[in-house]
Amino acid sequence: MRTSHTLHIVFLLCLILTACAPVAPVTPVVMPSALPSSTPTVTATVLPSVTPTLEPTASPTVTATATATVPPAPRLSAYTLSVALDYDQKSADVQEKIEYINTSTDTLNEVRLVIPPLAYPEAFSLKSLQGADGQEIKARNYESSWLAVPLSAALAPGATTQLTLNYHLGMPAATKITGSRPVPFGYTARQLNLVDWYPFIAPYVSGKGWLAHPFSAYGESMAYEMNRFDVQLTISSQKAVQVAASTAAEQNGQSYHYQMRAARTFALSISSQYQVEKFTLGNIEISSYYYPANAVSGKAAAQIAAQSIQLYGDHFALYPHRSLAVVEADFLDGMEYDGLIFVSKAMYNLYQGKSADYFTAIVTHETAHQWFYALIGNDQAEQPWLDEALATYCELLYDEKYAPDAAQWWWDVRVNYYHPSGWVDSSVYDQQGQGDSYALYRNAVYLNGATFLDELRKTVGDETFFAFLKDYTGQFSGKIVTSADFFTILQKHTSQDIHPLLKKYFSK
Repeated sequence: MRTSHTLHIVFLLCLILTACAPVAPVTPVVMPSALPSSTPTVTATVLPSVTPTLEPTASPTVTATATATVPPAPRLSAYTLSVALDYDQKSADVQEKIEYINTSTDTLNEVRLVIPPLAYPEAFSLKSLQGADGQEIKARNYESSWLAVPLSAALAPGATTQLTLNYHLGMPAATKITGSRPVPFGYTARQLNLVDWYPFIAPYVSGKGWLAHPFSAYGESMAYEMNRFDVQLTISSQKAVQVAASTAAEQNGQSYHYQMRAARTFALSISSQYQVEKFTLGNIEISSYYYPANAVSGKAAAQIAAQSIQLYGDHFALYPHRSLAVVEADFLDGMEYDGLIFVSKAMYNLYQGKSADYFTAIVTHETAHQWFYALIGNDQAEQPWLDEALATYCELLYDEKYAPDAAQWWWDVRVNYYHPSGWVDSSVYDQQGQGDSYALYRNAVYLNGATFLDELRKTVGDETFFAFLKDYTGQFSGKIVTSADFFTILQKHTSQDIHPLLKKYFSK
């Protein structure tokens, strides 16, 4: 979700191509996941390629029936949210109940409540916070991103406690800026996004502590447990709106009920201007939400996502949800959430029906995050390569399968043009204050990360490489991984000496 590489030339072209629509840069707080910060020229993307096509009622051109897999219902913490959204006023009142299970081996005296809207001035106002006994909790003062919540009784391993919150959300306008990078949370003239919008309890690692970090100027800084979600959304608006969500809704007028029994995040995107294309792939419903001017790219997005689901299901594990919403972002970035992905409007505007372009790359990248981020979690602040490098390399896997002529473009324009360098295992904080720190972070984690994975693949061979990734995905589905987990599984699949690669690409 989450860091995208924004193209300078794309930004300028987008201003031209969307002259009637406001372009809205906003405060750099939580960077999404996949567009470059500069590019050679648009004409450099024109290479022989496969042109994806999708008629409104046609099925995508995949070779087998894709199937979603929903893991057996484990014992997960549960989030129940009742949201009264005033779409016209861009605000919401929320009642949230958290049933938290201590899955660690430590006894806890407090929990750490991460509150993503604190990244935005005046976006979050806490009205009340009650514990399991119904008593008001006096939590510590707000930190930059989280609240320490004391418990009335120590929480033993395996025990459950409850928190009940009431709060008000005032969505920030995308026109309010202090920097140059867009973020998804908030609204534009065409779109309102409830993403990373509710407080949640950070993952706790036995013997180590809470995975809760300060917000970063770029890159994602949050880690998420797998949870259950029950969301009741009621919308007040003078306009008829379409709602894109992490899962399908039971709808009654402007009231929507959503349930997910295993997900890391729950996201919503709402607009009065969305056009929607829906079809099923096996038992998976794919919905593409796009603006009227971009019907061609909106339909292509659905097909590319469907092909990606098929491919990644074959390589890694079956798709983890029953649906996927692909949303044209009214901001210049891409971003991922469980069951919902955003792709920059700039990419939609510039799409010319060719696979050798950033539109195809970013759709495949964000779809890949349904495996590397959603199915397998990681500490995105400290070890972002575990989702971002893998999602970036999945772009090449898509080209190799569906558009072989685009693969060389991918290496030339998407990766090598930026001369990737830097330690793959960089955190989101390591390059801050070092010149163009975002470019250094992108080059190290995304691009050098993808280069490392390609060298690893060549070193161990395709059969071993993909057998390893399937095993890795299977063993860590629903969990939060570390770099050590990645290499522990790898070592079970190969006797090749990979120490030269580790020395070349990793700082530790």
